[in-house]
Amino acid sequence: MSVLPVDPVKENYVRKVRNCIFSIAFPTPFKSRVRLVAVSKEVLEDILDLDLSISETDAFIQLVSGEKIVSGSIPLTHRYGGHQFGIWADQLGDGRAHLIGIYKNRQGEKWELQLKGSGKTPYSRNGDGRAVLRSSVREFLCSEAMYHLGIPTSRAASLAVSDDEVWRDQFYNGNITKERGAVVLRVAKSWFRIGSLEILAHYGELDLLRTLLDFIIQEHFPSVDVKEPNRYVDFFSIVVSETAQLIALWMSVGFAHGVCNTDNFSLLSITIDYGPFGFMEAYNPDFVPNTSDDERRYKIGNQANIGMFNLNKLLQALNPLLDPGQKQLAARVLEGYPVLYYTRFRELFKAKLGLLGERKGDDDLIAFLLHLMEETEADFTMTFRQLGEITQSQLQELDIPQQFWALKMISKHKLFPAWASQYLLRLKSNMNDSDSERRKRMTTVNPRYVLKNWMAESAVQKAERNDFSEVHLLQHVLQHPFQMHSAAEKAGYASPTPSWAKDLRVSCSS
Repeated sequence: MSVLPVDPVKENYVRKVRNCIFSIAFPTPFKSRVRLVAVSKEVLEDILDLDLSISETDAFIQLVSGEKIVSGSIPLTHRYGGHQFGIWADQLGDGRAHLIGIYKNRQGEKWELQLKGSGKTPYSRNGDGRAVLRSSVREFLCSEAMYHLGIPTSRAASLAVSDDEVWRDQFYNGNITKERGAVVLRVAKSWFRIGSLEILAHYGELDLLRTLLDFIIQEHFPSVDVKEPNRYVDFFSIVVSETAQLIALWMSVGFAHGVCNTDNFSLLSITIDYGPFGFMEAYNPDFVPNTSDDERRYKIGNQANIGMFNLNKLLQALNPLLDPGQKQLAARVLEGYPVLYYTRFRELFKAKLGLLGERKGDDDLIAFLLHLMEETEADFTMTFRQLGEITQSQLQELDIPQQFWALKMISKHKLFPAWASQYLLRLKSNMNDSDSERRKRMTTVNPRYVLKNWMAESAVQKAERNDFSEVHLLQHVLQHPFQMHSAAEKAGYASPTPSWAKDLRVSCSS
């Protein structure tokens, strides 16, 4: 607050805000009883330096539900804009989120604590400032699941649930239903996003744009010299590279974000704002988890292209601060994005197949497998996992046991023997490798469990009946996604999608 200007208007009503980065707004407490139903022991202990027992206190529940704030803290809501589904949407901002403090932990790391679903703000537009139990369970579980998959992400510390009535049109089809309000305490090194800069450039607030950029560089980009004339190009270069890496990681686990708008793309290249996301089940490059995305703009196979679009919007926001030479440099940086993305993509998929070294034909081998998976609608997660569990001799004989059900499905394709033959030949060229080493290696990069939509939906349905047992089970299982877990196997988390969930849709509203 000593560096970045705050909105001088202190009243909390919806309005256009100019010439500032934040507005002061206090969370709105729930009217009904609040229950703490889930916490992340890791986030509490490793990030916030808190003992897990603190979560049982009234003071903790009051803090994480928005009932009270830490003494001396000034809660802030962030002003940003963004391109939504490719169209400039003007002012957006934190419509139901409150930054309640920044904590510097014993490792010297600074973490921003944000409540989501904590009430109206100047940026709420037509919203009620609330989040519902359904979407809050999904965000809590997925942000922690992504972290344990090794993907940069915001984290979720806690999930608090009320009995307050919140009305939502879940699928935007006119069917409004009553749901329960909930709040997630989520933490990240920063919540600044591409839209944070876009809004300032759009309104010509260039001094403020420069101030915010220098602050972000100083705080979060230590390799960039804030006194260097080319610092904004250097900053842009890092964001381009890390965004390419992030989206390649998404693809490697079959994750579709669902709403890749510029206001949902972090400047730190972490995954934020979990809405209608989905982990792909049957492999399909046209997979769209968000049922309101009629044009399929954010289908999983288009995420890399959307990354390029969003980075181009970031560059347009930076351009007013760049001289002609710097603009040329930055444009060349952006041109390098496809190579950065595809290089990381093929590295990740080679590792998923257990391939060592560089061989001609590796790209074709990956593409051939994905083609067979698409044609047979093979399960994305379990095909790769089972390739890491089956022995080479079983694969050579095309003798696939029933336990490898995803591979059995793909093996019915007439071209599978040809692919298997090429794959086994390629494995022979791995230097100083054995079959057991290959399998060991592959089961450390191919998860056995991801948060499939039907799993999240099952947990949500129970949670809505005040049974949070599956939320806790999934939380535990997804902390160890590469290890077999007996309760997870019993629950069918590594089995084919159950029949009741075949046509399940991901909720849009949250």
